[in-house]
Amino acid sequence: MKEFMQNIVLDRLSSEDRITPLHAEYVAPAINRGEILRYAGIPASVLREKNAEGFDDSYLRALSEKCAKCGKGCNLSTAFEEAERTGIPNHCTEKIDDNASEEEKALESMLDEAIKMVSDKLTYRVSYCCSKLEFDADGYPILPFEQHSEDLKKNLTGCCAAIIFAATIGSGIDMLIRRYERTSPAKGLIFQGMGAERVEALCDHFNAEVNAAAQAAGLKTHPRYSPGYGDMPITVQAPLLELLDAQRRLGITLNASYLMSPSKSVTAIIGISK
Repeated sequence: MKEFMQNIVLDRLSSEDRITPLHAEYVAPAINRGEILRYAGIPASVLREKNAEGFDDSYLRALSEKCAKCGKGCNLSTAFEEAERTGIPNHCTEKIDDNASEEEKALESMLDEAIKMVSDKLTYRVSYCCSKLEFDADGYPILPFEQHSEDLKKNLTGCCAAIIFAATIGSGIDMLIRRYERTSPAKGLIFQGMGAERVEALCDHFNAEVNAAAQAAGLKTHPRYSPGYGDMPITVQAPLLELLDAQRRLGITLNASYLMSPSKSVTAIIGISK
């Protein structure tokens, strides 16, 4: 990727210059417990309705705020060093105090148990390619697949190159979600939230690597943009995944509705500008 960024700066890219898809595998990013709760969407009323475990919603908000505050000061490289030592780290070391309610302790215990259960069931893998970016007469970006998205056009305005990638944490989390949606809906929600938090953390880490390589070369990156957002059709998933050889490299397949399996997978485009 560093060489690709330098070639952008030196105007050495041709319209045919597209790197063969590359593959990267990472250790587990630091877990943000507040994000798990947010993605799970666990209002107390839902948990009461699902399996009569009524957690205090004010506590959920407080826990989320506590973890978000802790996460703001979390050093990414330090978190990854911790991951190599301990498996899946939790940057929020604060625990519930002794005066916590039984519901609060039950939620804390459920989160701890879920984290332990996924520790050996997730993989963190990305396939990506780097492409010179040109635009057609109407200003739409010319990509290795057909699309006419106004939103993507705006997002990539001023870009001269793009990183196209797919990321997945594997199918292990899907099996846990299916099992606990039937036997313990509250845990099923926790695993749903954890899967979303884990794959987004992986994308954030990969995005940070792209940002660092771009900044080192004096370039800028635009926010990543995914098929299915705005007016970008989800049907773009098929040629995008084929471009990245994602079925062979990452085990990602599509169903008839263009939804990915494993479900906790993401595809996106990151624009690069001078």
